Amino acid sequence: MEVHVSRAVPRFRRPLTLIAGAALLVPLALTAAQPAAAADGYTVTPLEFTVRAGDRTCVVDADLYRPDGVDAGHPAPAVLATNGFGGSKDDGSTDVIGASFAERGYVSLVYSGLGFGKSGCLITLDDPAIDGRAASGLVDFLAGSRAADDGTRADYVSSDGPGDPVVGMIGGSYGGAIQMATASTDHRVDALVPLITWNDLSYSLAPNATGATGGVSSDTPGVFKWQWTNGFYLMGEGQHLLVPSLDPSRFGSLSCLHFAAKACDTIRLLNSGRYPDAAAREMLTYARSVSPASYLSGVTAPTLLVQGQADSLFNLNEATATYRKLEAQGTETKMIWQAWGHSGGSVPGELDLGQGNLETSYVGQRILSWFDRYLRHDESAGTGPEFAYYRDWASGYGTAASVPALSRAMYLSGDGSLVDSRSKVTRGSRQYTNLLLPTSHSESSLAGLIGLSDPAPYDTKGTHLAWTSAPLTSPVDVVGAPKATLKVVSPKTERVQNSGDAADKLVLFAKVYDVAPDGTQKLVNRLVAPVRVPDVTRPFTVELPGIVHRYEAGHRLRFVIAGSDTAYFGNRGIKPVTVVSAPQDTGVLELPVVG
Repeated sequence: MEVHVSRAVPRFRRPLTLIAGAALLVPLALTAAQPAAAADGYTVTPLEFTVRAGDRTCVVDADLYRPDGVDAGHPAPAVLATNGFGGSKDDGSTDVIGASFAERGYVSLVYSGLGFGKSGCLITLDDPAIDGRAASGLVDFLAGSRAADDGTRADYVSSDGPGDPVVGMIGGSYGGAIQMATASTDHRVDALVPLITWNDLSYSLAPNATGATGGVSSDTPGVFKWQWTNGFYLMGEGQHLLVPSLDPSRFGSLSCLHFAAKACDTIRLLNSGRYPDAAAREMLTYARSVSPASYLSGVTAPTLLVQGQADSLFNLNEATATYRKLEAQGTETKMIWQAWGHSGGSVPGELDLGQGNLETSYVGQRILSWFDRYLRHDESAGTGPEFAYYRDWASGYGTAASVPALSRAMYLSGDGSLVDSRSKVTRGSRQYTNLLLPTSHSESSLAGLIGLSDPAPYDTKGTHLAWTSAPLTSPVDVVGAPKATLKVVSPKTERVQNSGDAADKLVLFAKVYDVAPDGTQKLVNRLVAPVRVPDVTRPFTVELPGIVHRYEAGHRLRFVIAGSDTAYFGNRGIKPVTVVSAPQDTGVLELPVVG
């Protein structure tokens, strides 16, 4: 049944679906702009599609938004979107995307991803061969080359040629990765806007901030991010049980009904706390195989990446890895670091997917211009600077020709100070010892994400080491990912690290605090770098999560390494760690400073 909506009638706004535990919502503001081609209204038609998805057939639940006046004689470009994890086409952000672009003259097709809402099949983590192929079937519909299950056809979408519609994709989180999964195998997609999504799920769910072999990926199994991963699992298993969605193999594993078998196996392995090398590498291989890190070489559509600074699930480093890969292969790409992500970070006036405030937000304006350029083929539409980042100290965006490089070094002195010259390093050694229970807290816990009390970050005495700078004489603006080079001594780890079980390697957590003149400290966006050290007999580097932060004059920087963290699995057993400093042989903290 078609439903007609007039632009003069306000739409009901549903509450936003939680995207893996955090609302994909948040306000920013800029100058208002008029829609490039506003429609007086639009009709909404519920549709179903039976599509091939890898080795299976899936029924996809969708809504088609058709602007008034759009027909075969007056075609319009299309926008395709799907939900974040745990959502559906009706979740209060995906449906608003459909309506918002229909109001601007685009044909919008929004759908519930496989395994969500009323769409069938299992959750397969945006696998290009399954989820991507299903989305490609919807592109066929927009091309006019296939009908929906009820016979509805779309013969009014602009075309680049026979069977090739003009279509862009937009969406956040799970609805961001699907864009790259689709575009990697279906080059009919003309433009992408992935928001707050991942580069490599093996890094997202079990990150290792050292030993990167490319982008954020590491061959050494990382540190299990149990809170976020199990939040995903519970949200997936909380979906409606649709008989058409069930794979018969699931009946032998009633503890995991909604996910593909390999996804279930990965979750079980991570929760076991053990990382036998063969199983760990299989887990890494599967999680990475369904991630953009494995298939970005096939993405040729112009891509505007938007990542959140407040995001402990998919941090800025993931978007940077995707950006650099696309740029290196010649794919048109630009990147924006906005304030909000999965961990919150709401800023008044920021883009709000639940309100569709595209014209009045900086990010929204950039998205509209991106689609004007690549879907409306408006050569006069500017696509903005190469890189933009939100500055909370200036209530607006800074821009740069590229992601800032590391430009300032500070050294870890034996007396616990952080100094600006090797000549100022004092010889000395200090030690910490982890306990069997977590003694540090950094990221917002699941309790915090659902509105319950969440303690401020802390590190328990004796279970961490800290190096603190002198008060800054002028502000220091850090934009990007700090990097630390460390060498530690841990005889107990040396004796077991080559046992064949990666869980016997040393685990530690690195982070940088901002310490105010009164001694209170702030962990910027509550971000931490988990590390599973490949070999404690050798120096190693740690790439911390990217940040955008001004350290004000009079404040001090504090670099910390800790033995545990409440959001992650930690060391198996007690593994004391000693850090030795000498002027020509000491740890280094490097910062990407701008201005």
